[in-house]
Amino acid sequence: MSSQRSQERYSQPAIFFHWAIFVLVALAYFAIEIRGPKGTDSRAFWTSVHFWAGTLVLTLAIGRLAWRLWTPAPPDIDVNRLMAFLARLVHLALYLFIFAQPLLGMLMVNTGGHPVTLAWLNLNFTLVSADPAARPLLKAAHVWIGNAFYWVIGVHALAAIGHHVLLKDRTLRRMI
Repeated sequence: MSSQRSQERYSQPAIFFHWAIFVLVALAYFAIEIRGPKGTDSRAFWTSVHFWAGTLVLTLAIGRLAWRLWTPAPPDIDVNRLMAFLARLVHLALYLFIFAQPLLGMLMVNTGGHPVTLAWLNLNFTLVSADPAARPLLKAAHVWIGNAFYWVIGVHALAAIGHHVLLKDRTLRRMI
């Protein structure tokens, strides 16, 4: 029974990575939405929270991908081919997001001539040098992808709820 159950569910580390990244992405969105006007203490604090959340998302994304390559996902639930394709497409988009979005943010800060600073540790890092021409493009990409992913994350969450409530399958229970 335990072996059968473990094959039907994601592993504990995979579940941890999923929910930890979810919380950090939500925190990053929250921080950027309420950060306050430029030059205020509120903005400095919430920008630091945003940087921390993004950096931790990228760090956990690396761990999540390594774990996923080492420990495959449980077998797919029987659904039609279109739903299976859409699920894979959304998952691929989410993986790209958790890697690309933090990297774009870091590159945007660096091309603005600043290191990414993780407050409270006094840790600074620079991936690239200042580039005033690249910064607006990176900022536009970071903002656009951030806005687009409100929708992708929403579709992902609604699909999980739809599987649970309408299709009454075990899709959602495999990740909790």
